[in-house]
Amino acid sequence: MKFSPCTGKCTDEGTHCEGCGRSHEEIAEMNTLVGNLITFAEKMNYENVDDFSNGVAGSIKYKMGEGH
Repeated sequence: MKFSPCTGKCTDEGTHCEGCGRSHEEIAEMNTLVGNLITFAEKMNYENVDDFSNGVAGSIKYKMGEGH
């Protein structure tokens, strides 16, 4: 399956968003994951949000076999 990012044209009808094509279940899980990352960054009081975001993205790529 290929990830489809948010287009900003979100819809709530049916099982999938008509803007990005993702299921509402996938979107809800992603929102929870992102919310948890935000909570963690705030708890750590990170000032360099870009570095944190890039570090998380790099870790995901590495752990999924894509390297840094």
